[in-house]
Amino acid sequence: MAATRYFYACAHEQFPPDDLLRQAIEAEDAGFDGICCSDHLQPWWEPGESGMAWIWLGAAAQATRHVPLGTAVTPPGARYHPVLIAQAFATLEVMYPGRAFVGIGSGESLNESPLGFDWPSGAEQLARLEEALELMRRLFAGERVTTDGYFPTKEAYLHTRPPRRPPFYISAFHEGAAKLAGRLGDGLWTLADPKQASDMIKTYKSAADDADREQGEILLQVGFSWARTDDEALEGARVWKGAEPPEFYVDDWHDPKKMQDYAAATVSDEELKQSHLIAADPDEHVERIKELEKTLDPTIVVLMNNSGADPHGAIRTYAHDVLPRLRS
Repeated sequence: MAATRYFYACAHEQFPPDDLLRQAIEAEDAGFDGICCSDHLQPWWEPGESGMAWIWLGAAAQATRHVPLGTAVTPPGARYHPVLIAQAFATLEVMYPGRAFVGIGSGESLNESPLGFDWPSGAEQLARLEEALELMRRLFAGERVTTDGYFPTKEAYLHTRPPRRPPFYISAFHEGAAKLAGRLGDGLWTLADPKQASDMIKTYKSAADDADREQGEILLQVGFSWARTDDEALEGARVWKGAEPPEFYVDDWHDPKKMQDYAAATVSDEELKQSHLIAADPDEHVERIKELEKTLDPTIVVLMNNSGADPHGAIRTYAHDVLPRLRS
């Protein structure tokens, strides 16, 4: 069986883009197998950061040498018409052949509603995502596309089109999105919650089999925070309580301050430590990642650096004390 790969995820919500560029360079040197970044208009809390992911990816691709790069994840919606997503990642792939991928999901109100978008129901979110995926696949296949629907087009065409279509990794927290990933995606991207992820993976694989398609990548994402002490590691990641409530991903929550206050009142430190890898001891990071691999058998573990106390020290720790042991 192929060895598990480890992608480094850059948190645009937590760190400014210039610092994240340093992190990407250091992460490649540390031995991570790929680089990705969140694609947000707003952070989950205030004050936070919110660099523009696509511009940053171009800089990161130029500053690194060979690792795959992409988003985690990009939503077709008010911010991005699918034609523009296709154009952006076609450009990235032409400039850095074989390295681009696109993480695609239905998004959150946090990043769409500020543009005047009325946040749709879950069923409509899924229908929009399906339409966007089909449209982008047609564009990368070289079609000239005219469509009605959620994303109308008039003879849309990719005039700069790479020989290889970047893989589409579909974010899924619910059954419908996992089925869609099996039918139209090149892999499934989900959070490393053992029960939820197990259900999503089973649904994805079954949908791929039903569509007579080869099963693609299984990407499990988890945030990690390292510091010299456990207390510092926890404090450095505490803002990520703002991304914990599940309702933030489906309901109309788009005020970061209100979200931060709600999360602080409803998410405990223990719950944050269960969903994130938060520890000073590298052994604990190794053990928990190995347990995820044993339980869920991902092809890629996506590790988002939430080490607010010392993000660069966390990369060095992973380089020397975590990644070599995961691969041994």
